[in-house]
Amino acid sequence: MIENKVEKKIMWGDLDPLGIVFYPRYYEWIDGCSHLFFERISFDLIGFWKDRQIGFSLIETFANYFSPGWYKQDIVILTRLGKLQRKAVTIHHNIMDKASGKVMVRGYEKRVCMDARDPNNFKAMEIPDDLCRLFRQAM
Repeated sequence: MIENKVEKKIMWGDLDPLGIVFYPRYYEWIDGCSHLFFERISFDLIGFWKDRQIGFSLIETFANYFSPGWYKQDIVILTRLGKLQRKAVTIHHNIMDKASGKVMVRGYEKRVCMDARDPNNFKAMEIPDDLCRLFRQAM
């Protein structure tokens, strides 16, 4: 199983008025880490869009919050593939305190394979075999 690791320091702009991480930041980090994971497994999202008019659009996101993030806290985000379906893939993320390894947030994104040949009528499609192979190699 391939796992991508991103280290980050929580900064002032990440915080809400209570001084903890504003929850949309977690989704921003999760999205960015999904893109970095795709790069790690040589899954060229931009190339597939340009060359084959195939996209992977979000259809579901989820997060469980176990402990807050604080200013200047060092965190680690681990990303891996979860479930591979005919038309969709689920990507899992654990956001952890770097010092203790304690999981702060556990989340996922579910992305559906989209036929984008007609920009006025995107529709879900089966993940092509060559792309499925890339996903399976990473599992």
